[in-house]
Amino acid sequence: MGYKDLHDEPFDEGTLVKLEIFEDYLQAWLPTFLMQAPLYPVVCIFDFFAGTGFDKDGIAGSPIRFLNKLNEQVHLITQKKVRIKLYLNEFNLLKFNQLKEACDTYLQDKADLHDLVEISYFNEDFEVLFPTLIPAINRYPSLVYLDQNGMRFLSESYLQELEKMKQTDFLYFISSSFFWRFGDSKEFKKHLDIDMAAAKKDPYKFIHRNIIEQLRLKLSSTSKLKLYPFSIKKVANIHGIIFGATHPRAVDKFLALSWKRNQINGEANFDIDEDAKKAGLLDLWGNTKLTKIEQFQESVRQKVLDHTIRNNKEALDYTYNQGHLPSHAADCIKLMKKNKEVEFSGSSPLVTYQNVYTNNNILIYHTVK
Repeated sequence: MGYKDLHDEPFDEGTLVKLEIFEDYLQAWLPTFLMQAPLYPVVCIFDFFAGTGFDKDGIAGSPIRFLNKLNEQVHLITQKKVRIKLYLNEFNLLKFNQLKEACDTYLQDKADLHDLVEISYFNEDFEVLFPTLIPAINRYPSLVYLDQNGMRFLSESYLQELEKMKQTDFLYFISSSFFWRFGDSKEFKKHLDIDMAAAKKDPYKFIHRNIIEQLRLKLSSTSKLKLYPFSIKKVANIHGIIFGATHPRAVDKFLALSWKRNQINGEANFDIDEDAKKAGLLDLWGNTKLTKIEQFQESVRQKVLDHTIRNNKEALDYTYNQGHLPSHAADCIKLMKKNKEVEFSGSSPLVTYQNVYTNNNILIYHTVK
């Protein structure tokens, strides 16, 4: 079961999507902790499969993209007096040397950033390195990137460790197509045991979404960790990013960037549910086919009417759990008020992170009898 060396050829479109999501999330994540200084004097970024820094055509890989994003915010980092620790690991020795040279060269003419970023380089096997860095990941707010390129790096034990962490967000890239092909093999199951009959209940294009559903079931009943998929189509293969975080603010940021990338479904670089084809079409019973957003909004409406959702916090939490934007729920509840199905004070249903979690402004919804 071989794995392609991503740096022996130019990055393809799917790889670029992955890298863009990685850097976009760093850009959104970093100010959260910078603005809370001096509460958090140090923030950390871990890239356990860092690569060479560039592909063969000179397109930046994850380490250089991270440095670019840090450089864009260098004045804020300086102002807040926050120290950035960047941990970069590459197992292949030749690539490790190229990685170190690429990063050192990047920092040569950026004195301000050079003085603010402490880079720790590692030339280690991930299975050996990850356990040794767990204390460092736990010590400060951390962002962890796991860009696996092998079956043994999909072990359930890594997810269990990340689940325990309170100030850690992670983006875990996996080759979901390997599950479809080899998920029932003994070699695969000894690392991560997935019920492949359940994972294959839908067509192949849904494999990444279905894997996340299985991984959620493996979390403890008291877990605060939330997992979200972003499927990436690369030619005929489906891969994807698993985003994980325990804090609602992190969830809000990831969902914002994923829906910005794809305003149809917010979870793939293609029209995974074929929503674009549904306009004006009817199902077998003569009902209009609903898009993903419309289906979600109808579920919000029903939950407000049956009092499962009674206020803006319950609406927001349900929205996050379903992987939707707060505005999707807010638009629905506004329409319900217009249609005299529900009443609440003011004109806004206040379904936003700031209202619920920052301002603790809880708004009660009253259904109209």
